[in-house]
Amino acid sequence: MRKTEYDAIVIGSGPNGFAAAITLQQQGLSVLLIEGKKDIGGGMRTKALTLPGFIHDVCSAVHPMAVLSPFLNSLSLEKFGLELIQPKYAAAHPFDDGTAGILHGSVEDTANGLGEDKETYLKFMGPVVRDLPKLLPDVLGPFPIPKYPFALAEFGLKALPSATWIAKRFKTKQARGLWGGMAAHAIQPLENLTTAAIGLMLMAGGHVAGWPIPKGGSQSLANALAAVFVGLGGEIQTDFMVKSIDQLPSSKVVLFDTTPKQLVAIAGNKLSSSYINKLSKYRYGMGAFKIDWALSEPIPFTAEACRSAGTVHLGNTIEEIAATEKSTSQGKQSQNPYVLLSQPSIFDKTRAPEGKHTVWAYCHVPNGSTEDMTQAIENQVERFAPGFKDLIIGRSTMNTAQIEAYNPNYIGGDINGGTQDIYQLYTRPVLSASPYRTSADGIYICSSSTPPGGGVHGMSGYHAAKQALSDVFKIKLK
Repeated sequence: MRKTEYDAIVIGSGPNGFAAAITLQQQGLSVLLIEGKKDIGGGMRTKALTLPGFIHDVCSAVHPMAVLSPFLNSLSLEKFGLELIQPKYAAAHPFDDGTAGILHGSVEDTANGLGEDKETYLKFMGPVVRDLPKLLPDVLGPFPIPKYPFALAEFGLKALPSATWIAKRFKTKQARGLWGGMAAHAIQPLENLTTAAIGLMLMAGGHVAGWPIPKGGSQSLANALAAVFVGLGGEIQTDFMVKSIDQLPSSKVVLFDTTPKQLVAIAGNKLSSSYINKLSKYRYGMGAFKIDWALSEPIPFTAEACRSAGTVHLGNTIEEIAATEKSTSQGKQSQNPYVLLSQPSIFDKTRAPEGKHTVWAYCHVPNGSTEDMTQAIENQVERFAPGFKDLIIGRSTMNTAQIEAYNPNYIGGDINGGTQDIYQLYTRPVLSASPYRTSADGIYICSSSTPPGGGVHGMSGYHAAKQALSDVFKIKLK
């Protein structure tokens, strides 16, 4: 450590840790950001996982929430080396008959591909796309006192139901399947209330700002955030895994970009027993099994649009996706899983040697499962892209235990910081007037285990820092 005393210390260099550290540093405070691993970034790391010359995003790869984030957009990250690439299509959803539902940049183009559901889609998504930019500060924060109550109410009426209930609006398999693939990002049964909110945000976000990928990998986003922070005078300490809060230098506040489990492990001696008891009831969700491939050629998807999409959802019909997600949530591993896939080298030539390709995919598994899902995932890709398996020249896999070892925040492979259902949507990690405060003065939690939850947006970190600035330093941000 360079100093023995700081105004603020932030533990964890994921997007929320950086957002908290930057927000504090912008106010002229002395801030230390601590990262347990040798490299900064949390989920925003890019490494050579398969063969020399092939680089892969270890966790986050596609960033629809980053371009929607009011905080990240305020930083002008392009001035710090970040270049975002917009694929031709934000996302595609293939079916067994060789067709696909496509999320275009515009609502109209997407609707035109949905047959008799065209007008239904326009009526459903049009108002959301129109209002989303002004609603973002409210929907990406703690429970809001809305600036636009009528627009927020209209959004809420569409976001509150289950994804399967919303799907009843649509008649075609293209619209229903495309919607189901979006909503399955919720990592919970599609019959759950508020799963529609995830699908709604992702689809509307695709129309408003696209689903970009960072040139050179997600590490470039972490590096840009680090450049902003250090440029403001902040300090970063890497390769220091904090085990106890007593290891830290003196500071007025400590913010934890961790889940409740790590917060208690590190600072439990400072927290009240009643608060620890509430945190013990926090629920973690399904885990993930991830594969990175090095390929000799691009994936030969039968549906042509999938070859130009930044993200591909493999799950066929919404009925099939809903069945596998429900079964997985109940601890029964499906051998026909819903798979999320991205092939960034199609759009970013820095990811692989000339003519070769890198691909990233994962499926949901029961929390803590160490079952090898390699064959099941590769079978799903082959199902929609015959000949895919013949192109594999390198492979790296991560089960839930390995994912948690990579990042201790991913409890049991849960990459979302805890189940984000109606019971933990605004009450994460506990029901409180301010979810970012803990029971101890000067200790805050700023991770995806607080509102607005998972995703690379930094808004949890921003709101936690804003709370700390008001409570401790008497600085009130608008």
